[in-house]
Amino acid sequence: MLADLLPIAILLVIIMVIVLRMPKIDLGFDAKFRARRMWNWFPLGMTYAFLYMGRYNLAAAKDIGAISQTQYGDIFAVGAGVYGLSFLLNGPLADRYGGRVTILAAAIGSAFANIAMGFAMSMLADDPSMPTVMAVLYGINMYFQSFGAVSVVKVNASWFHIQERGVYGGMFGIMISLGILFAFDWGHKIAKAFPIEWLFWIPAIILLVFFAIDYVIVQSTPVGAGFDNFDTGDATGDDDRPPDPALQVMLKMVKNPVILTIAAIEFCSGFLRNAIMHWYRDFAKGMQIADSFVYENWGMLLCVAGITGGMFAGIISDRIFNARRGPVAAVLYGVMVVGGIVLIPTLGIPMAVGAVVIVMSMAIIGVHGMLSGTASADFGGKRNAGIAVGLIDAAVYAGTMTQSLILGRILPAKGTPEAGDIEAWVVWPYAMIPVAIIGMLLSISVWNAKPKAKEKTPEADEAPAG
Repeated sequence: MLADLLPIAILLVIIMVIVLRMPKIDLGFDAKFRARRMWNWFPLGMTYAFLYMGRYNLAAAKDIGAISQTQYGDIFAVGAGVYGLSFLLNGPLADRYGGRVTILAAAIGSAFANIAMGFAMSMLADDPSMPTVMAVLYGINMYFQSFGAVSVVKVNASWFHIQERGVYGGMFGIMISLGILFAFDWGHKIAKAFPIEWLFWIPAIILLVFFAIDYVIVQSTPVGAGFDNFDTGDATGDDDRPPDPALQVMLKMVKNPVILTIAAIEFCSGFLRNAIMHWYRDFAKGMQIADSFVYENWGMLLCVAGITGGMFAGIISDRIFNARRGPVAAVLYGVMVVGGIVLIPTLGIPMAVGAVVIVMSMAIIGVHGMLSGTASADFGGKRNAGIAVGLIDAAVYAGTMTQSLILGRILPAKGTPEAGDIEAWVVWPYAMIPVAIIGMLLSISVWNAKPKAKEKTPEADEAPAG
């Protein structure tokens, strides 16, 4: 598994060199503040990455046949539904109590849920009640998982100015991508090498370790780490009052056409991202190319694609489009549309499909990091970032649940003659293309959207100081 990290490490070094050599946007932050900020978001982001490992380990269970394709679709749909609905509660909780408290809840809650799922998979393997029990436990897991995204965005909304959030949204995309590596490659190898319960117990142990690390290191705001808060330039400005009542904020946001449009775009992102991530390996098995490089290194390649897409999106958003997120999403959705169309004739060349879907993954992970990780903080502001990302990520998982229920039923089942029939797989790109077109058109509609920053007070002009 450590060998998988070498190409990732090389890519991260290249990206770091590029970022460091880019012209700096001088926002008055001193070296001490920047260093403490890095030590704040890094463990926070790694916790989020390992939450992914404890979320998508279910896909590895499907890949080794521990659960059927239909069971997987139904269990994951339950989890996705719970995840999406949980944001209505967990977003406001993040705004009220801060991202530090909620990331701790995410880590410990998901850890214990994964421990329980490990016992269920080992003790009920041949029991008819196993899918139902797993659906309940996976729903509990996904409730706590839903604290992850709101925590990361809530914390970073207070630590990063809007002019630098694109790049750091790319960093958020890197953490998502590492989580995909942990889930799909490491999880796949754990599932093949150890009893099935360890597929769930190993992520649980790691999350308990990061619970302890976050408890010691992570702070919700600069003030908590001994620095001054500052005007982040987003919809909150320099307003450090407690958040408004959650219902009032939600009603205000659902009346905001930009927020609603971003949520609709992210519905499409959730559909497309998981339509690729969860079903490529089933396609490869059906086409008898399960020994191919892409199949065996699926998580690592998704990670590379996600890192590349996230950083590309972040850099061009900050440096070319002046912190606007819509143009970046439109460009990347254009890649998705072209990729979906190219996929149709490419199905006849199964070895080439992996390359096409990796490029598509680069685009869609870039969109997700840019909108859920960055635009939500921009338009929600640091005071209400939790609710904003909650509403937007709820849409992501509505899309995820939709594709899980649909594709889990219309794609050829593993082990059947249809699984090896190219014609039976044409529904896969056909299901993705119209969703990609809708996402692109919606992104174009918010091309010029940018939050209005509130006027600064004299105190807000002061740079953070130790």
